[in-house]
Amino acid sequence: MSESMYPLSTRELAQKRRDATPETEAAFQAFSQKVFAEGALSAKMKQIIAVAVAHVTQCPYCIKGHTKAALRQGASEQELIEAIWVAAEMRAGGAYAHSVLAIEEITKAAEKVG
Repeated sequence: MSESMYPLSTRELAQKRRDATPETEAAFQAFSQKVFAEGALSAKMKQIIAVAVAHVTQCPYCIKGHTKAALRQGASEQELIEAIWVAAEMRAGGAYAHSVLAIEEITKAAEKVG
């Protein structure tokens, strides 16, 4: 038996969300359409960015949805994989940069002992 941590996103589940808060759902959809429309950044570039961000936020629905949208906008496999590598570096970079917080506390503790 194969169970997934995340249920499939179905039309029925989406409809329940719409029915529960229709005005909020409509506002979110309008916002999303505006955000991903052509602007200073192309729709393709926006979807590539979304794929990278989805990997950092680790949203499986976003990863799948925005990867499909990026491909529809003409993104290549190489562009998407490079964007994912950028996301991986940024995520690792955050841990690296924040290590100074731990080093600072280690230094303080050592000064108290010594």
